[in-house]
Amino acid sequence: MSKRQRTLKHLTKIAGAVASIALATGGAPPAAFAAAKKGKQAMEVVESTNTLMTLIKSGTAKKIVAGAAAAYAAVAIGGEVIGKNKDSGDSTEKNTNAKQDFLEAEPYWDQSNVPVNIYSNKAPFTGKVVSTKRIVGPKATGETCHIVIDHKGDFPYWEGQSWGVIPPGVREKDGKPHSVRLYSIASSRYGDDMTGKTGSLCVRRATYWCPELQAEDPAKKGVCSNFLCDTKPGDEVKMTGPAGKVMLLPEEDPSTDYIMVATGTGIAPYRGFIRRLFVENTPAANAYKGQAWLFLGVANSDALLYDDEWQEVKKKYPDNFRLDYALSREQTNKSGGKMYIQDKVEEYADEIFNKLDKGAHIYFCGLKGMMPGIQDMLKGVAESKGLDYDEWLKGLKKSKQWHVEVY
Repeated sequence: MSKRQRTLKHLTKIAGAVASIALATGGAPPAAFAAAKKGKQAMEVVESTNTLMTLIKSGTAKKIVAGAAAAYAAVAIGGEVIGKNKDSGDSTEKNTNAKQDFLEAEPYWDQSNVPVNIYSNKAPFTGKVVSTKRIVGPKATGETCHIVIDHKGDFPYWEGQSWGVIPPGVREKDGKPHSVRLYSIASSRYGDDMTGKTGSLCVRRATYWCPELQAEDPAKKGVCSNFLCDTKPGDEVKMTGPAGKVMLLPEEDPSTDYIMVATGTGIAPYRGFIRRLFVENTPAANAYKGQAWLFLGVANSDALLYDDEWQEVKKKYPDNFRLDYALSREQTNKSGGKMYIQDKVEEYADEIFNKLDKGAHIYFCGLKGMMPGIQDMLKGVAESKGLDYDEWLKGLKKSKQWHVEVY
């Protein structure tokens, strides 16, 4: 092959590859694969000696270079437009240009093949951090971060599942590797970028305040949460899972109501639910006719998580999405005390019991300390209605309407 042929072949490959990227920018992954396939076919044709000679004689080399430049510009412009749309607050608007339907079961609500424990402690998956961002205000009672991790589409999961994270290093006490920590996944199966190649975690940095030192004691800080909150783009994260089925959404009946109760980072699985039902162009979203009701308990307004997303969904789907906050340091309950999550839920006890009687599913996620207060409240309400609480709860569990994941 002559130098001219080699040069032209190289330019042709660049043009085809960049054009494929440009075409895929505005579409779903299937479109990317189709574009790449067409690009490859075009390259195979152009690579034949006769075609190359014809192109050389006709001066088409210049056109190929121009095409590559135009395709590159299309990628840059497309990326800029997408970035502007995301930053301008349109991140919760359903994507009408591309469907999120390429990671669905058949039918979409069938849970017989939910992925579980694909990767283990002995053979973990290595993901790469895309971004780590603090998502609480300056007056929050701690630092909470949203961490996006690239898994290249090799780590499938469903909404409501958890990832295990193995922090680097070894334990000081015995020199053994750190044990795995489970974190509820804070994105839908399609990820924040809707490509099916990323997943997100919502992590609060665990610290310990030493009363003697009157300062945080770094020796007692949470190993894994601090590792995750300190990550930077490109950092590697060893992961296991996905784990769990108890928090999955039952989607066979699209009129099912969902009651979601969270404290702090327990909001994570519900973000995946809400994105699937209201943000993404999924079969579940297109079919859903029920009501999703979110309760979130945090200390103050600065500690609210993903509030901008919830407000946008509430504005667009006022009949299908409800939102209530319990701010313990800013609100008071009916007795004049601090407003905790159980107090806020109790305000709507009659309506919630009625929904559950009609088949609604109720979810609880957060610190395990939330459950005693909630169960005491529910027991009191049940007894005021003449119900045997234990039998009532047994019925909910038997019909799989009761979902709890606390830590």
